[in-house]
Amino acid sequence: MSYALRPAALADAPAVTALLNAVDVIEIGRPETDLHTVEADLKHPETDLERDSWLAFDGDRLVAYGLLWDDSGGERVDIDHYVLPDRQDAGRLVLEAMEARALERARENGAGRAVVHLHLNIEPTLDTSLLTGRGWSVVRRYHVLRRALDPAADRAPALPDGVRLRPCADEADRGRVHELYQATFAEHFDFQPRAYEPWLHDVDAEGLDWSLVWIVGTDELGDAGFLLARDDREAMGWIRSLGVLREARGRGLAGLMLRQAFAAFAARGRDTVGLGVDTANATGAPRLYARHGMTVHYAVDTWEGVLR
Repeated sequence: MSYALRPAALADAPAVTALLNAVDVIEIGRPETDLHTVEADLKHPETDLERDSWLAFDGDRLVAYGLLWDDSGGERVDIDHYVLPDRQDAGRLVLEAMEARALERARENGAGRAVVHLHLNIEPTLDTSLLTGRGWSVVRRYHVLRRALDPAADRAPALPDGVRLRPCADEADRGRVHELYQATFAEHFDFQPRAYEPWLHDVDAEGLDWSLVWIVGTDELGDAGFLLARDDREAMGWIRSLGVLREARGRGLAGLMLRQAFAAFAARGRDTVGLGVDTANATGAPRLYARHGMTVHYAVDTWEGVLR
């Protein structure tokens, strides 16, 4: 079958959203992709849509989509890839184009190879033999967790003596959250350091309700951690990032911020909250979330391809 392949434009965001939701229904049983999320992806500052995006059509029907971006300035390149299960040939065409472009981007950065990462549901619509046959392999697994909320039970926690918790109120606080993010995530798998302005794009700062971002601190240590949540997903409230400085761990600060987020979402009428976690996280985050009633919604693998 012959497919028409062209770059994406911002005006294609509704069609891309519809495709991603069709994939969601197959992979996790319900649509969970929002238009504003796709629009933010298409506006990624490290993506040139003319060269770093692909749409595959069967007639007028969008059947596959790919997006590439480069946050590292080196060999590491990230891609998104979505395809309907009965259109694997279109998926292959998009993947081949993305591999070629990823290697080009890495070489433009002065690297001799491209190390490309792709996140896929553990039971994806993409036939993964296409990846394994090209030398790709799974290097990490993530869980998307969720928890039901109850406004009667999920109340803002009392603060222990010597602990303070404040919402992100101004530009100085935003800068502090950025600093805490860079410090607390530096040891995490696949972390890419980000300057302040690119980080603001990463968190979609323009669309973020900053009252759902908190900074926790102690009298002894000062600002020691943060939680960044967002309430613009139709499916559920979402905790995007939570981090505590190494020297402040073991004091219950992460759990305190979690309970604060649960209470805030419950007060807004949300019935579910979710987040993503690296199953091999060295800080004990999966155990923390389990203790706070979060259970697995679905799992995602990080696939890696090394291109030369």
